Amino acid sequence: MIPFFNTSLKRTPVVFFNTLTKKKEPFTPLSGQTVKMYTCGPTVYDYAHIGNFRSYVFADVIKRILEYRGYAVKHIINITDVGHLSSDADEGEDKMSAGLRREGKEPTLENMKILGERYANLFIEDLKELNVELPFSFPRASDHVNEQIAYIRSLLEKGYAYQGESGVYFDTQKFPRYGILGGSASAEHSRIGVNKEKHDSKDFILWKKDASLGWDAPWGKGFPGWHIECTAMATKYLGKTFDIHTGGVDHIPVHHNNEIAQAESATGRPFARYWLHGEFITIDGKRIGKSEGNAIRLYQLKERNVSPLAYRYLLLGTHYRQSMNFTWESLEAAETTLYKALRIFADFPTGGTINTAYRSRFDAAINDDANTPEALALLWEIIKDDSVSPKDKRATMLDFDRVLGIGFGNFTDRDDLEKLLVVPPQNLSEEVADIVKKRERARKKKDWIEADRLRDELKDKGFSIEDTEKGPEIRKNA
Repeated sequence: MIPFFNTSLKRTPVVFFNTLTKKKEPFTPLSGQTVKMYTCGPTVYDYAHIGNFRSYVFADVIKRILEYRGYAVKHIINITDVGHLSSDADEGEDKMSAGLRREGKEPTLENMKILGERYANLFIEDLKELNVELPFSFPRASDHVNEQIAYIRSLLEKGYAYQGESGVYFDTQKFPRYGILGGSASAEHSRIGVNKEKHDSKDFILWKKDASLGWDAPWGKGFPGWHIECTAMATKYLGKTFDIHTGGVDHIPVHHNNEIAQAESATGRPFARYWLHGEFITIDGKRIGKSEGNAIRLYQLKERNVSPLAYRYLLLGTHYRQSMNFTWESLEAAETTLYKALRIFADFPTGGTINTAYRSRFDAAINDDANTPEALALLWEIIKDDSVSPKDKRATMLDFDRVLGIGFGNFTDRDDLEKLLVVPPQNLSEEVADIVKKRERARKKKDWIEADRLRDELKDKGFSIEDTEKGPEIRKNA
């Protein structure tokens, strides 16, 4: 990939906040112009929720920034379809088994695989809806059990692990750098003291024995632990040391510290060089989650006639390292703003060139630890700047969208945009659909006063209506 800069433009360094060093650092890849990047993926026992997707949008922006700079990015998002226990204490039920029980399926490896593939595919479709560039691979944990067994065998041979009645555990006392990422490790582990098999409360499971279900291993039938799967897959596809590891801040204290400990103990080399973490989304000040009972899925946005791209736009309005509170009102406002930008873009003529002054400022913003709020502000600044020709505005906005991914590149002209904004009848709420039906009846009776009144009622609900030969087309108002 060729960098977009010409030699006359001053290049700003790409800087990321590295959780490992607790400071912003200039990014330099381990090898040449290729960046190797790993993102912790979902446990596919259910739909992912919008809080989960903040991590994937932020990782996508990081990837796009690097590609915009001219790097080739080899990106992996793992799929956890086995081994994720419901408790950080290495106790409780495997989440995939819980998913089978919820859906009334017999607990077998075959059914677990079917369940996992169903929700993995739904997750991937949701990524596409959010305009997330798909990674090089979505490796499944269940397809890499042999690699995980090999890691555990190595850790046992090197004295970093021990066997108990319930399984194999990593001995954190043997790894002096344990907890190097920080977080609230001591608080997280303070409640993990009930397992008498552990030498230390911070020790964690590498292999969980299960006589009735699982894979055969030298230590007994069972399942690999959640943490070992990420280490095994990351190093298989990206090497023993790679450039960037991303995930949510909730993974810092336990999961990511565990990944580092087991990987570096087994290989004797540094694991990931840059650790990037995204903050939480809350609803009414509470973290979004299935256990909290406030998990909103992406399909629920579409049921309310809200585009997933509007959610992406909303996320970009807050820096990835800042927490944000989700409301339906803020999402609808983001959709209105996004549609306005899309329509403005569609009205600008083609044939322009990228404005170098704005591109340099945009580059400085995104290279400063992915400052997307500043990047969006520049987008609106150039839209309103009368000194820039409309065709150059269009070219520059399209260039910005290589990083923002909010949809300018999804259509070529106004007609394509109009098609994008049409709301299918099946996606209308019952209330809006009823108004449309009443208006059609009024039109057939040639009751134009009532038809106009119902058009105004639709407008108050946030919709416009256009009568065509194929019937009425309903659009969200910008």
